[in-house]
Amino acid sequence: MSAPILPTSAVAPPAGVPHPGAVQPLIVTLTLDDAAQQRFDALREAHFPRERNHLQAHVTLFHALPGEQEEQVRRDLAEAADRPAFPVRVSGLRSLGRGVAYVLDSPDLAGVRTGLRERWQPWLTPQDAAKHSPHVTVQNKVAPDQAKALLAVLTTSFTPYDVTATGLALWRYLGGPWEPLSRERFSSG
Repeated sequence: MSAPILPTSAVAPPAGVPHPGAVQPLIVTLTLDDAAQQRFDALREAHFPRERNHLQAHVTLFHALPGEQEEQVRRDLAEAADRPAFPVRVSGLRSLGRGVAYVLDSPDLAGVRTGLRERWQPWLTPQDAAKHSPHVTVQNKVAPDQAKALLAVLTTSFTPYDVTATGLALWRYLGGPWEPLSRERFSSG
């Protein structure tokens, strides 16, 4: 199975973007199996405003880790990825007010994120320290009535299903684009 395609740029900066000259923050995402990635990318392509759709579908685990801690973050991600791939339940849809997201549930994912959150507690922004609600955004930055209409359409045909978490990816936020730094794959067995 080939590695899933990951986002290459971002729409808006994470909270707490440092001043120019500082080391830019790090972003950590969960990677999904190829079929899931392609499905979410197609939904995002169809429903995200084109002028704002600068990245592929993704599951953000941490939005703004300190860039100065890159080496430690890399080591921690490699250690956290030393485990088998695991199922993630796509359990429903959620309104974002001006968009729509697919809700993800997984005890394994919660455990991986909690372990990393505990290691990185001193560095976390309020957003990254808060309760995590994993999701994949397929529409955002649209009028509320447009988002409500898409939610209604997607809900009528939705049935929960499972996808596979395949690893963890590390990115550097560059004031818009994301620079890929590393990818750690979970084992296949």
